[in-house]
Amino acid sequence: MPTYIPQPIDTSKIEVPKDLLELAETMARNVHENWALERINEGWRYGAERKDAQKLHPCLIPFNELPENEKKYDYRTAMETIKVILGLGYEITRKP
Repeated sequence: MPTYIPQPIDTSKIEVPKDLLELAETMARNVHENWALERINEGWRYGAERKDAQKLHPCLIPFNELPENEKKYDYRTAMETIKVILGLGYEITRKP
């Protein structure tokens, strides 16, 4: 099997305007909600420790109750998505 070398779009120089930081927080929450809904629909449920065979996961809890490292992961995913959109030349505006 050939070696996979990820080549993400370079967003290191993309500045996210302050007015989009709230959007990133909302997106992070939504990323978690979608992930959790998909797991629950697959039969997963909350467990203090992750146990794949029993479909138990400690992150099947509300976003606000997640450990900080999990919140940061979702937030980074949201910020990276916003940066890619901006980096490709799109604008993100809120309807009045």
